[in-house]
Amino acid sequence: MQSDTLLHAANFSTLFVCFVLKFPQIFVLMRAKSTTGVSLNSLLLELVGFIVFVTYQMYYDYPPPTYLEYPILIAQDVILLLLILHYSGSLRQSLIYALVFVGGWRLLTVEKWIIDLAMSLCTFISAASKFAQLQCLWKSKDAGQVSALSWGMATYTCIARIYTTTVTTGDMQVLVRFIVMTSLNMWVLLTVLYYQRKSSGSKKED
Repeated sequence: MQSDTLLHAANFSTLFVCFVLKFPQIFVLMRAKSTTGVSLNSLLLELVGFIVFVTYQMYYDYPPPTYLEYPILIAQDVILLLLILHYSGSLRQSLIYALVFVGGWRLLTVEKWIIDLAMSLCTFISAASKFAQLQCLWKSKDAGQVSALSWGMATYTCIARIYTTTVTTGDMQVLVRFIVMTSLNMWVLLTVLYYQRKSSGSKKED
């Protein structure tokens, strides 16, 4: 009974957090009207990882509460993508991205081996998205337009999903993905906080 209550709490809290996970980042971009420190490549890779992951879960009829947040996250990432393209003057490219993502999503379920292969690569794709964001931060040394709150919430949701995956499906591929994502999200979060604190310190000195 206690484990069921904890499972429901983890599923509900993850879903609730994901409803607003990208909002802080969206608001920061809209306020700054600048994408400095925010990696477009990271966002694109994250979208690919999300699409592969949710398609895999649906293909194998996993319990909906274990992946319901992903359509929400995909929608929020699409909004972020449009904002980044808009502020960088490349909004016309959005149609190309839409065609590629929809076509790729349809291709995933054509054959079982395709979705299995995509899922086996999903962890590497998602990890690459985090490293792309880290590289962008290291290069710009500016985290002013990156929301630490969004990365903190992303870290929490991955930790919660380690638990829910362990007690429901036990899928090792999924579990490894969440463990890796937790570590990398935490790395990005600490990097963002470091540069924001460094920037704040510099302003005080000035």
